Amino acid sequence: MNANEEQKQQYNEYVKQVTPTHSLPYEMFKAFITGGIICLLGQAIRNTGTQMGLDQDTAGAWCSIILVFLSILLTGLNIYPSVAKWGGAGALVPITGFANGVAAPAIEYKKEGQVFGIGSKIFTIAGPVILYGIFTSWVLGLIYWTGLLLGIF
Repeated sequence: MNANEEQKQQYNEYVKQVTPTHSLPYEMFKAFITGGIICLLGQAIRNTGTQMGLDQDTAGAWCSIILVFLSILLTGLNIYPSVAKWGGAGALVPITGFANGVAAPAIEYKKEGQVFGIGSKIFTIAGPVILYGIFTSWVLGLIYWTGLLLGIF
């Protein structure tokens, strides 16, 4: 074995040592628990709203507003990143993850100023989600409208 092959083998062994191993069932369990807690909190907020006399839509709107506020607050206090690191997709998929995706770059680039920091970096994570979400809804709306004109729907 020449020196180059030995070096490659040593490197591969090093990579195996430092690469973290993950248990998929355990990671799925953590995501389920994290997402479940967020949804449980949301349902509690919505139920509280309806018990206070709000209709279902208004209570749902207040639930979204409060969850977004809590996500941004926890992001600002540097707590939500730890929750997202532990809970994975369970913390990143709900509306709280989207709010974190908007708030985190704004906080990170705040020191660069209002325009070149916050203004230019705030949508680095959430921008593609907004762009493709709007584009997809436009395409589906066009398909639906065409279907209505043709009598399909």
